[in-house]
Amino acid sequence: MGKVHILIVEDEADIQQLVSYNLIRAGFNVTCADSGEEALECLREENIDCMLLDLMLPGLSGIEVCSEVKKGRAKEYADVPIIMLTAKGEEEDVVAGLDCGADDYITKPFSPKVLIARIKTVLRRSAARLDNKSDGVPSTIVCGNLVINQGKHEVRLNDIEIQLTATEFGILALLAGKAGWVFTRQQIIDAVRGYDFLITPRAIDVQIFGLRKKLGESGKMIETVRGIGYRFKNVNQQEEALEI
Repeated sequence: MGKVHILIVEDEADIQQLVSYNLIRAGFNVTCADSGEEALECLREENIDCMLLDLMLPGLSGIEVCSEVKKGRAKEYADVPIIMLTAKGEEEDVVAGLDCGADDYITKPFSPKVLIARIKTVLRRSAARLDNKSDGVPSTIVCGNLVINQGKHEVRLNDIEIQLTATEFGILALLAGKAGWVFTRQQIIDAVRGYDFLITPRAIDVQIFGLRKKLGESGKMIETVRGIGYRFKNVNQQEEALEI
């Protein structure tokens, strides 16, 4: 598999160069466009995996470009994830960007590390959507840096495969598949019955303990609901912005 190809649509040369530098350093291929019209041309001519799109551009605005890609004449590229990257951080601007189809929205100033993490996240979500589209069956669950592929019976954390037992996998897929829902121990037993010959409420607690240990910090997303059972919470970590 080749490098991920990112299209940066930014008319300010300093920002364009700085973002390009950080993305290339992180291992991405990068193409730059100075205007909305040039961005649409790049989509037609090159194999773009993700677009970083400034809101304020000469000619077509970022909102117009996003609308063209997601709903308009360029909708054949609608599967390309778009991250709005702009200094306009007012609530109405964020809402407008997301309403036109953007997958994420980052305001300036921002941390290069946060930007790269957001790119990887939208790429994982995009891959999951395409995977689910292929057979009509939701088979991939994405929770931050955690990706659960039920078709492949595979769990990856930060792009590294985590080795789970069949029972651990069944429990994780059940909880993460309905994040926020509380499952009793008996419901978990019923859902994963058949993986092991004997599963008891106490055994579920042991399995959860093992899961948390294998998932490291992400294991905190599995919450204990006292007197009932367990639920999966997708923790949104807030990163401190650094000027670039």
